[in-house]
Amino acid sequence: MRPEIAVLDIQGQYRVYTEFYRADAAEKTIILVNGSMATTASFAQTVKNLHPQFNVVAYDQPYAGKSKIHNRHEKPLTKDTEGQILLELIDQFAAEHVLSFSWGGAATLVALSHRPRRIEKAVISSFSPVINEPMRDYLERGSHYLGSRDGDRVGHLVNSTIGKHLPSLFKRFNYRHVSNLAEHEYGQMHFHINDVLSSDRQCYLRAAEKIDIPVLFMNGEWDEYTCADGARVFGNHVKHSSFSTLQATGHFLDMEHKSACQDSRNALLGFLKPQRHESRPRYHYVQEHHALAL
Repeated sequence: MRPEIAVLDIQGQYRVYTEFYRADAAEKTIILVNGSMATTASFAQTVKNLHPQFNVVAYDQPYAGKSKIHNRHEKPLTKDTEGQILLELIDQFAAEHVLSFSWGGAATLVALSHRPRRIEKAVISSFSPVINEPMRDYLERGSHYLGSRDGDRVGHLVNSTIGKHLPSLFKRFNYRHVSNLAEHEYGQMHFHINDVLSSDRQCYLRAAEKIDIPVLFMNGEWDEYTCADGARVFGNHVKHSSFSTLQATGHFLDMEHKSACQDSRNALLGFLKPQRHESRPRYHYVQEHHALAL
């Protein structure tokens, strides 16, 4: 399964590395939106879960992965800029679906609030508008380590918190990647975290209120950082919202163990292609509709 690779020009300002997994029989295309400090490699299992039922697009943010050598990194990117980049990619690839992971949910909410005409459904995984005590502790320590560009401590922090349920092999890969980022990448992550800590949490909810397509919020039962209860706050703001809590898994969902991978696949296909997929009863899936904001 080899992707078609391209580096795309976005409004003459950014160059974005993309991987397009074409499936001749697929009727729809889905774009995957990375979390902080992640690259297209992080979506390896997700691509397998979705292809060949869909054409799948993965990309690196301008500051990360195989995009970073093509960009100048003169200033950090805001979530609004990342949202605009996503909107451009939706048009470039004529995508009907979007799936985000973790911090990628912020850019995805921004993009969806513009109501891109092609998008039919979206999945936002491992994301919550609530900063609870575990998340605040993680963010505050992360801000301190990133501010001093201490890659070693950042790597250990990720593995001992949001990554604590990952297999040991993935933890080693995670540490090697996170502890050896470029200077501007640590600066970008520091900017992201400080923005989350200082911004009005209502910004995510205001964006959510403008979304008029079905959105699935997917979280792990063991994820105490972006917990399922927190994600359900979106249910009061996204008119066509549904929720899936994957049992016995944490923040990284399909990467943590085989059953979680299968349950993640079932939840995705059950939402995106419900007429063709019969899901197993391992995860808790609830369809809810809300027309009124809090």
